[in-house]
Amino acid sequence: MNDGQTKRCPVCGREFSWRKKWASNWASVRYCSERCRRSKADRRHEAVEHAILALLRERDGGTICPSEAARKLEPDGWRSRMNDVRDAGRRLESRGQILICQRGHIVDGAHAKGPIRYRLA
Repeated sequence: MNDGQTKRCPVCGREFSWRKKWASNWASVRYCSERCRRSKADRRHEAVEHAILALLRERDGGTICPSEAARKLEPDGWRSRMNDVRDAGRRLESRGQILICQRGHIVDGAHAKGPIRYRLA
C-alpha cells in the first residue's frame, strides 16, 4: 500500500497524494488531474515561465506580483492568464528557480492562498 506517498504534478506544480484508484499503477501516474493530463506542459507554459524569470531578472533581486507577468503576456486580457501564471510559478518553485513569498515570508506555493509575490531563489 502506498498511503502517504506524494508526487508533484509537472503541469500545475501542485503536490498530490496516492489514491486507492491508483493502487495498480501509482508508478506511472504523472498528473494530478484530468485537466493537467490534457494540457501537459507545452510552449505556452514555457512562455509564461520565461516571462516570470525575465521580470525577476529586471528587478535585480526584487519581487514581482504574478499579475505583472500576466500583464506582460496579455495586456488587455491579463486576468484570464492568472491561473497559467500561478501554475508556472509553482513549477518554477518546484525546480528551485524561484521562491514564493507572502507578507515577506517564504511559503509553499501549492498551499498559498491570497496575494503572493515571486522572488529569484
